[in-house]
Amino acid sequence: QVPLVESGGGLVQAGGSLRLSCAAPGRTFSRADMGWYRQTPGKEREFVASISVNGGSTDYTDSVKDRFTISRDNAKNTAYLQMNNLKPEDTAMYYCNAHVRIFNRDYWGQGTQVTVSS
Repeated sequence: QVPLVESGGGLVQAGGSLRLSCAAPGRTFSRADMGWYRQTPGKEREFVASISVNGGSTDYTDSVKDRFTISRDNAKNTAYLQMNNLKPEDTAMYYCNAHVRIFNRDYWGQGTQVTVSS
């Protein structure tokens, strides 16, 4: 199992910002598309954003476009999710994902809680 370590979650008021970080071992990070997913109790985990291995391509779910930005620092083996103008409906456990295409394998972090109060 590849350890992905997330950080940056917390409690914030609506309209506020948070930045999530996900650190991965270099050997995995350098070969992985990185993504963020979120999950609330009783619901399936849903896709939030992703970034390709070289950072040249990003994708977002419609509900976070123009508010969230995914990025990666390949020198630090870390992916980020900058979340602005947060809304109560963004409240969820956020999970980092590393997808290694050549092995078609996915690795997950332990999750970091984001709570947005109204």
